[in-house]
Amino acid sequence: MISKRIQNIVPSATTALTAKLAEMRAAGADVIGFNVGEPDFATPKPIADRAYEAICEGKTKYEPVAGILSLRKAICRKLADDNGLSYQPNQIVVSTGAKLALFNALMALCDDGDEVILPIPCWVSYVELIKLAGGVPVLVKTAPDYSLDLQAIEEAITPKTKVILLNTPNNPTGAVYSEGSLRSLGKMAEEKGLYIISDEVYEKLVYGDAKHFSIAQTSEYCYEHTIVVNGMSKAFSMTGWRIGYTASTPEIAKGIIALQ
Repeated sequence: MISKRIQNIVPSATTALTAKLAEMRAAGADVIGFNVGEPDFATPKPIADRAYEAICEGKTKYEPVAGILSLRKAICRKLADDNGLSYQPNQIVVSTGAKLALFNALMALCDDGDEVILPIPCWVSYVELIKLAGGVPVLVKTAPDYSLDLQAIEEAITPKTKVILLNTPNNPTGAVYSEGSLRSLGKMAEEKGLYIISDEVYEKLVYGDAKHFSIAQTSEYCYEHTIVVNGMSKAFSMTGWRIGYTASTPEIAKGIIALQ
């Protein structure tokens, strides 16, 4: 019999809908899918060309568990340029997609029974990832405009709370949490001694006057207690390439490397 851990997982609604869409299209239906977070353009040609060149150059061997050093250095430059965050390569861990990066982050922080606060609506996989890591998902509704309800989050905090898991810009609502709300949440996390996992994979998909802001920027405490998760899937339409990463303290990164 399979493990209780696996029996406790609910299959992904996203992939179930993908199968349903394929079935409908095979039957001749003209249907548009809104279930998969995938850009509608191909991976840019310069990226594909350089990957092909690398394969031809024999760059197909094992690399360090944390990822190719030149890539980790490039990620550090990106975080500095785009987010005002200063990291060193030993703080970056490249993973097989942002989903694994999230799992690594949760595994690095959660012990059995630790509560993880999760604003909803949210991406369907968060709940299952938290459960897999032994955590307990605590779902907190956002405000009617999908902004953070700080009072509701504070009321949901208990002695068992360990982590607040954020996704901004948000899937599925598109909400971009304001700098002010993130600063307030950061202060709350510091007062309560909590960690934050900030999934920022949609940071380039913002519209109008919205501006992405990372909670890790808000204070020294938040910098040291936040695991930033990002990847190449959305900004560069590299979903099938499976490249994600975490940025955290050297101690947390070391734990993630050991796990991975």
